[in-house]
Amino acid sequence: MNSTSNEIYISVDVETAGPNPGTYSLLSIGACLVSDPAQRFYVELQPVNEAVTEEALQVSGLSMETLRSRGQPPVEAMKRFADWVESVAADGRPVFVAFNAAFDWMFVADYFHRFLGYNPFGHKALDMKAFFMGMRGIQWEETGFDEITHHYQLDMALPHHALEDAVVQAHLFRRMLEEQSQGMVAGR
Repeated sequence: MNSTSNEIYISVDVETAGPNPGTYSLLSIGACLVSDPAQRFYVELQPVNEAVTEEALQVSGLSMETLRSRGQPPVEAMKRFADWVESVAADGRPVFVAFNAAFDWMFVADYFHRFLGYNPFGHKALDMKAFFMGMRGIQWEETGFDEITHHYQLDMALPHHALEDAVVQAHLFRRMLEEQSQGMVAGR
């Protein structure tokens, strides 16, 4: 899947306290290799402020109070994540993959630069929805999670836990890559 280009696809999902990193905290990060979802990473972070939307906490089930006491300081969490990315990518180039990457990417990129001064992914983010749209030649409205899992005849759900979502997304992206490679072999 990734071997010829030396790109290492890493499925990433986040849970946050709200819709944008300038105002709200990154609360948890889950990641795994697309090629081997058993190689995984998870961390919960201490909030950087008190800003929160109730909707965000209802979706994730996380508690700001619990994270203040049990979460890792952002600099430590991002260092652990960077170390993990660099170790699983080894000599390859890590590529951030997410379902609606625009959301997850903005938090991860912001936190890497804010707390570490660099991003181990560089500027490599791949959106699964856009990938599926381009591969299938369909409209954006046809790229929802339900539509994509139906296309692959998969009974999957996103539980809104960052690690569990990253693993589900990795399995789904593997199916997309398999379909793409079959299409290339068939001459599409």
